[in-house]
Amino acid sequence: MQNVSLSDLPINPFTSFQRDWFLVTAGDFATGRWNTMTVSWGFLGILWNKPCVHVVIRPQRYTREFLDACDTFTVSAFDARYHEALSVLGSHSGRDGDKVAAAGLTPMATPGVAAPTFQEARLTFACRKRFRQPMDPASFLDPETLSTWYPDRDYHIEYIGEILAAYTP
Repeated sequence: MQNVSLSDLPINPFTSFQRDWFLVTAGDFATGRWNTMTVSWGFLGILWNKPCVHVVIRPQRYTREFLDACDTFTVSAFDARYHEALSVLGSHSGRDGDKVAAAGLTPMATPGVAAPTFQEARLTFACRKRFRQPMDPASFLDPETLSTWYPDRDYHIEYIGEILAAYTP
Protein backbone atom coordinates (compact mmCIF):
# COMPACT_ATOMS: atom_id res chain seq x y z
CA MET A 1 0.00 0.00 0.00
CA GLN A 2 1.17 3.49 -0.82
CA ASN A 3 0.43 6.47 1.40
CA VAL A 4 -1.28 9.22 -0.59
CA SER A 5 -1.48 12.88 0.39
CA LEU A 6 -5.00 14.01 1.24
CA SER A 7 -4.47 17.05 -0.98
CA ASP A 8 -3.96 14.71 -3.95
CA LEU A 9 -6.94 12.39 -3.50
CA PRO A 10 -8.23 10.78 -6.69
CA ILE A 11 -11.86 10.99 -5.59
CA ASN A 12 -15.07 12.93 -6.02
CA PRO A 13 -16.89 12.80 -2.65
CA PHE A 14 -20.30 13.25 -4.26
CA THR A 15 -20.14 10.44 -6.77
CA SER A 16 -18.02 8.20 -4.55
CA PHE A 17 -20.67 8.00 -1.85
CA GLN A 18 -23.92 8.02 -3.77
CA ARG A 19 -23.00 6.32 -7.04
CA ASP A 20 -19.89 4.23 -6.31
CA TRP A 21 -20.38 3.52 -2.58
CA PHE A 22 -17.78 2.84 0.12
CA LEU A 23 -17.13 0.01 2.54
CA VAL A 24 -16.95 0.88 6.23
CA THR A 25 -14.97 -1.73 8.13
CA ALA A 26 -14.42 -1.93 11.88
CA GLY A 27 -12.97 -4.45 14.29
CA ASP A 28 -9.63 -6.20 14.63
CA PHE A 29 -8.21 -7.90 11.55
CA ALA A 30 -5.49 -9.69 13.56
CA THR A 31 -8.05 -11.52 15.71
CA GLY A 32 -10.55 -12.08 12.90
CA ARG A 33 -13.26 -10.13 14.79
CA TRP A 34 -14.41 -7.50 12.31
CA ASN A 35 -17.19 -6.71 9.89
CA THR A 36 -17.76 -4.52 6.87
CA MET A 37 -20.75 -2.94 5.19
CA THR A 38 -21.54 -0.79 2.18
CA VAL A 39 -22.47 2.86 2.72
CA SER A 40 -23.80 5.35 0.20
CA TRP A 41 -24.38 8.31 2.50
CA GLY A 42 -21.55 10.34 3.99
CA PHE A 43 -19.25 13.33 3.86
CA LEU A 44 -15.57 14.09 3.48
CA GLY A 45 -14.18 17.37 4.76
CA ILE A 46 -12.57 19.32 7.54
CA LEU A 47 -13.96 19.39 11.07
CA TRP A 48 -12.14 20.48 14.23
CA ASN A 49 -9.21 21.40 11.90
CA LYS A 50 -8.84 17.72 11.01
CA PRO A 51 -9.55 15.85 7.77
CA CYS A 52 -12.65 13.77 8.52
CA VAL A 53 -15.10 11.31 7.11
CA HIS A 54 -18.72 11.23 8.30
CA VAL A 55 -20.81 8.09 7.84
CA VAL A 56 -24.22 7.05 9.14
CA ILE A 57 -25.11 3.52 10.21
CA ARG A 58 -28.50 2.10 11.17
CA PRO A 59 -28.58 0.74 14.72
CA GLN A 60 -29.48 -2.81 13.67
CA ARG A 61 -26.42 -3.22 11.43
CA TYR A 62 -23.82 -5.72 12.64
CA THR A 63 -20.94 -3.42 11.69
CA ARG A 64 -22.29 -0.88 14.18
CA GLU A 65 -21.31 -3.20 17.04
CA PHE A 66 -17.70 -3.13 15.84
CA LEU A 67 -17.74 0.64 15.26
CA ASP A 68 -18.97 1.16 18.80
CA ALA A 69 -16.39 -1.20 20.33
CA CYS A 70 -13.31 0.03 18.43
CA ASP A 71 -11.38 3.28 18.25
CA THR A 72 -10.41 2.93 14.59
CA PHE A 73 -12.05 1.94 11.32
CA THR A 74 -11.49 2.10 7.57
CA VAL A 75 -13.50 3.57 4.72
CA SER A 76 -12.61 2.07 1.34
CA ALA A 77 -13.47 3.08 -2.22
CA PHE A 78 -13.63 0.71 -5.19
CA ASP A 79 -13.76 0.90 -8.96
CA ALA A 80 -17.13 0.39 -10.65
CA ARG A 81 -16.31 -3.23 -11.51
CA TYR A 82 -16.73 -4.10 -7.80
CA HIS A 83 -20.26 -2.70 -7.57
CA GLU A 84 -21.81 -6.18 -7.47
CA ALA A 85 -19.47 -7.23 -4.63
CA LEU A 86 -20.37 -4.08 -2.68
CA SER A 87 -24.03 -4.84 -3.30
CA VAL A 88 -23.56 -8.25 -1.64
CA LEU A 89 -21.79 -6.63 1.32
CA GLY A 90 -24.58 -4.09 1.72
CA SER A 91 -27.45 -6.57 1.53
CA HIS A 92 -26.17 -9.46 3.67
CA SER A 93 -25.25 -9.55 7.34
CA GLY A 94 -21.92 -10.76 8.65
CA ARG A 95 -23.90 -12.35 11.49
CA ASP A 96 -25.18 -14.95 9.02
CA GLY A 97 -21.95 -16.04 7.35
CA ASP A 98 -18.82 -15.00 5.50
CA LYS A 99 -20.24 -12.35 3.22
CA VAL A 100 -16.75 -11.10 2.30
CA ALA A 101 -15.90 -14.49 0.78
CA ALA A 102 -19.27 -14.48 -0.98
CA ALA A 103 -18.45 -11.05 -2.43
CA GLY A 104 -15.06 -12.27 -3.63
CA LEU A 105 -12.98 -9.59 -1.90
CA THR A 106 -9.62 -10.11 -0.18
CA PRO A 107 -9.21 -8.52 3.28
CA MET A 108 -5.78 -7.28 4.31
CA ALA A 109 -4.18 -5.36 7.17
CA THR A 110 -4.29 -1.57 7.12
CA PRO A 111 -1.21 0.29 8.43
CA GLY A 112 -1.86 2.13 11.70
CA VAL A 113 -5.36 0.82 12.48
CA ALA A 114 -6.83 -2.50 13.59
CA ALA A 115 -9.55 -2.70 10.92
CA PRO A 116 -8.72 -4.24 7.56
CA THR A 117 -9.10 -2.91 4.08
CA PHE A 118 -9.25 -4.92 0.86
CA GLN A 119 -6.68 -5.68 -1.84
CA GLU A 120 -9.23 -4.61 -4.44
CA ALA A 121 -9.83 -1.13 -2.90
CA ARG A 122 -8.59 1.77 -4.99
CA LEU A 123 -8.43 4.06 -1.95
CA THR A 124 -8.62 3.45 1.79
CA PHE A 125 -8.96 5.96 4.60
CA ALA A 126 -7.55 4.80 7.95
CA CYS A 127 -9.67 6.59 10.56
CA ARG A 128 -9.80 7.24 14.29
CA LYS A 129 -13.30 7.59 15.71
CA ARG A 130 -13.81 11.13 17.04
CA PHE A 131 -17.59 11.40 17.37
CA ARG A 132 -20.63 9.13 17.69
CA GLN A 133 -24.21 10.26 18.11
CA PRO A 134 -27.62 8.76 17.39
CA MET A 135 -29.81 11.00 15.27
CA ASP A 136 -32.52 12.65 17.36
CA PRO A 137 -35.92 12.78 15.62
CA ALA A 138 -36.64 16.08 17.40
CA SER A 139 -33.73 17.66 15.51
CA PHE A 140 -35.19 17.05 12.04
CA LEU A 141 -36.59 20.27 10.60
CA ASP A 142 -38.26 18.69 7.58
CA PRO A 143 -41.00 16.18 8.42
CA GLU A 144 -40.69 14.67 4.95
CA THR A 145 -37.21 13.42 5.84
CA LEU A 146 -38.65 11.48 8.78
CA SER A 147 -41.54 10.00 6.84
CA THR A 148 -39.41 9.11 3.80
CA TRP A 149 -36.28 7.71 5.44
CA TYR A 150 -37.38 6.65 8.93
CA PRO A 151 -40.83 5.03 8.81
CA ASP A 152 -39.54 2.34 11.22
CA ARG A 153 -37.90 4.94 13.49
CA ASP A 154 -34.51 3.24 13.10
CA TYR A 155 -32.60 6.52 13.06
CA HIS A 156 -29.02 6.38 11.89
CA ILE A 157 -26.09 6.74 14.23
CA GLU A 158 -23.58 9.31 13.04
CA TYR A 159 -19.86 8.52 13.15
CA ILE A 160 -17.14 11.03 12.42
CA GLY A 161 -13.65 9.70 11.98
CA GLU A 162 -10.45 11.67 11.71
CA ILE A 163 -8.61 10.52 8.60
CA LEU A 164 -5.19 9.47 9.88
CA ALA A 165 -3.89 8.38 6.48
CA ALA A 166 -5.04 7.52 2.97
CA TYR A 167 -3.69 4.57 0.99
CA THR A 168 -3.81 3.39 -2.58
CA PRO A 169 -2.81 -0.11 -3.75
